[in-house]
Amino acid sequence: MQLRADAPSPRVWALLGYKAGDNTQVRSLATALDWPWEPRRLRYRPTELLSNLCLGPTVAGIDPQGSDALGPPWPDVVISSGRRNEPVARWIRAQSGDRAKLVQVGRPWADPSRFDLVLTTPQYQVPPADNVVTLQLPLHGVTSEKLAQAAQQWAEPLSSLPAPRIVVLVGGNSGSFLVTVDRVRQLRLAAEQIAQSSGGSLLISDSARTPPAAREALFAGLEVPHHLYRWGSSAGENPYLGYLALGDRFIVTGDSVSMVAEACATGKPVYLVHPQRHPFPLSAGSEPGPDWRRAGWYGWRPLSHRLAQHLGPRRMRRDVSAFLQALVDSGRAAWLGGPEPGKPVAGSPDLALAVARVRALF
Repeated sequence: MQLRADAPSPRVWALLGYKAGDNTQVRSLATALDWPWEPRRLRYRPTELLSNLCLGPTVAGIDPQGSDALGPPWPDVVISSGRRNEPVARWIRAQSGDRAKLVQVGRPWADPSRFDLVLTTPQYQVPPADNVVTLQLPLHGVTSEKLAQAAQQWAEPLSSLPAPRIVVLVGGNSGSFLVTVDRVRQLRLAAEQIAQSSGGSLLISDSARTPPAAREALFAGLEVPHHLYRWGSSAGENPYLGYLALGDRFIVTGDSVSMVAEACATGKPVYLVHPQRHPFPLSAGSEPGPDWRRAGWYGWRPLSHRLAQHLGPRRMRRDVSAFLQALVDSGRAAWLGGPEPGKPVAGSPDLALAVARVRALF
């Protein structure tokens, strides 16, 4: 398909599921294309895994009562993310007479050749192909306009905190990575040391995935000027965008790829904490031992993640360490306690590349 100069813009459907991170990426791309787009929110049946594995392109896995209608006129582009949406996207293409272009964001669970374009990131290790673009960072919704608005909104509430304002963003257990009390306590102490030595302050936020005990260790006993946000329990509006807008440096736990990407979008120095290493070398005898000695190591999610890593196809694997190291190698971030990062890149060059590749389909 090739657009004539006077042809109408392609119509876009954005398939939205239950994962906020997937939806953010899909919306970000749909919005940045500057073409007419419509969300299609999907709710899934409990049996979706069986039908999706056995039936190929199908809508048998979605609950029609809880989902948006899928019918003509069919779109020219379908943007999706996540395993559950893939069979639906392929079904829509079939209904369009194979005219609709399929754009998959993130990890393709089906063979990548079934999509017109795959926009992935290094942790998924998708094999190179003409229709595969490996972005350095996942797509996100942090724009310069949103940061400017947040800076204006939070300037007064954060005005008493001295610069440099060091933002600490902590995720949670992810796959085989465990966010433990000991690791979080060491991270807090390292951040306090930086704030004290620079005469600055801390802006600290946990996330929905932070274990309760680790959350308490993160916020307990702070002895430097600070502003805190406890996910789901703090009064008032979430200051996350305000932290991004007004922070001077960022320390981010590497388990949260989305928080890393959003911090990098600010164009300010970003320091990464590896999910399996302490931020700074500890004193002799203070290391509590390897993760396999911890009870959380044997939970369902860590076990299933390690099984998939060893037995699944390469594209099913998720190597966050590869993603983080690629950022460090490019100079867009640095390990906490190591050399300084290179010149930060503000904005979203990955989004610009993604938009260009989608437009190239036409």
